[in-house]
Amino acid sequence: MENSRPWITRLQLILTIVGIAVAGYLTYVKLFAIEPYCAGVGNCEAVQTSPYAELMGIPVAIWGLFTYIVLLGMVLVKRADWRDLGHLAGMAVFLVTMVGVIFSAYLTYLELFVIHAICPWCVASAVVMTLLFVLSVIEMFFSGQTGTEPEPA
Repeated sequence: MENSRPWITRLQLILTIVGIAVAGYLTYVKLFAIEPYCAGVGNCEAVQTSPYAELMGIPVAIWGLFTYIVLLGMVLVKRADWRDLGHLAGMAVFLVTMVGVIFSAYLTYLELFVIHAICPWCVASAVVMTLLFVLSVIEMFFSGQTGTEPEPA
C-alpha cells in the first residue's frame, strides 16, 4: 500500500501506544483491585466497579487493551505493507476503530446517564479511539486523491 500521507501512520502508531498505556493502566487497576488515580476529577472507582465494567465476564479494560494491541499490529502491517496486506490492514484499522468509537460512545452514555460518574481514563481512551478513527477516515477516503496523477492508458 503506497502511503501518500506517512504522517497519518506515524500518528496512528503514537495513538495506539497511548491507547495501550491507558487501557493497560485500567487493566492493571481492575485486575489487582486498586483504586484508579483520578486526580480529583470524576469517579473512576464508580465506573470501574459498575456492572457495566465487564463484557461477557471479561473486564472492558482488557477488551480495550486487546483492541489497541491488535490495532498496533494492523498499523505496523499497513506501514510495512507486509506480504502486500497494507491496503487490507488499512481497511481493518478503519473497521476496528469505527466499532471502537461506537462502543466508546455507548460506554460514555452509560457513564453520563446510568452510572452518573465519569472516568477521565475512559474519556481519554474514547478520545484516542476517535482520533484513530478520524485518521483512518482521512486515509481511506482522502489519501491519493490529489487529481494530479495521470490516468492509466
